[in-house]
Amino acid sequence: MGISVNGVEITDRAIENEMPHHQRAENPLKQSVQELVLRTVLLQEADRLGIEGEDDDTRIETLFTQEVRVPEADEEACRNFYQGRPEMFSSGEIVEARHILFQVTPTVSLEFLRTTAESILVELQAQPERFAELAKMYSNCPSAAVGGSLGQLTRGQTVPEFEKYVFRLAEGELGNRLLETRFGLHIVQVMRKIEGKLVPFEAVREEIAENLTLAAWQRGVHQYMQILVGRANIEGITLDGAESPLVQ
Repeated sequence: MGISVNGVEITDRAIENEMPHHQRAENPLKQSVQELVLRTVLLQEADRLGIEGEDDDTRIETLFTQEVRVPEADEEACRNFYQGRPEMFSSGEIVEARHILFQVTPTVSLEFLRTTAESILVELQAQPERFAELAKMYSNCPSAAVGGSLGQLTRGQTVPEFEKYVFRLAEGELGNRLLETRFGLHIVQVMRKIEGKLVPFEAVREEIAENLTLAAWQRGVHQYMQILVGRANIEGITLDGAESPLVQ
């Protein structure tokens, strides 16, 4: 394919051997090539610094450990994170919700679906008491049979985008916009809400510190890889960025 890193060729055989590891990627070939290029850049830097190891993965891990240094999260950073995201550290929070799902299908255009859903939302804003009736008429979810009711929901029971949206609504509130998820477009209303109990800071302080330090390290690795890629003479491919399963 004519791809090289600082004069070292990425062979077709190497790409073929790498592809089975990326079959779930949107573009397995592209992901495989990018992965090989990044590994080559890292291993060449390990060579330059004289880093040895029993295998390539060990050498790359040693390279990151040696070259990427980030401070551990301190008390102030942990408390700020805790206080700014109380929903992450609450237990027992429950919402009773209902929705109308406009499911995306190959036979119906998204534009038509959105227009229909928006018109129903406007109608519900004027006449919220019609929610159950309209759910039975329009919703593509089995919950349509019970007026769109999803029952009681706790965190972790729904897809992240739905959870984030529904837990932000107040008791009795009808969402003022359509929610888009992998399932389609939703009109959502929270009927009842039970606030959760905040877990004490001391109980989650260590977990927060570990997560903040890990996030800082991942950013540091990403920046380091961008520097190495910027220095390298890479021919035959333009990288989307220095992101890779190597650093996730």
